Amino acid sequence: QVQLAESGGGLVQPGGSLRLSCAASGSIFSVRAMGWNRQAPGKQRELVALISSGGTTDYADSVKGRFTISKDNTKNLVYLQMNSLKPEDTAVYSCYVRGKHLDQRDFSSWGQGTQVTVSS
Repeated sequence: QVQLAESGGGLVQPGGSLRLSCAASGSIFSVRAMGWNRQAPGKQRELVALISSGGTTDYADSVKGRFTISKDNTKNLVYLQMNSLKPEDTAVYSCYVRGKHLDQRDFSSWGQGTQVTVSS
């Protein structure tokens, strides 16, 4: 099993910043990619940012230039720095990890999610 612990959500004014963190633990041999999705009420889940084990990043067009994803390989941590936040960024943000278990089976895991609300 793989456990994901997310933190850093909250309420912020438009134009403000938040930093989300996610720590993966459990039966992990290797991590291939980590990332963040978000889902707003009444909308489909959206991939926000993804980072590969080699450091290649990918972002949704709606967050390019404002959000930055980074990771700490030694601790299986992934971060999402969110700047210049807009009301439309309001959503539940969930961490995502893909890799191999200790027994070499592939896995994909999602976190419970953390609420981000952008409002004045």
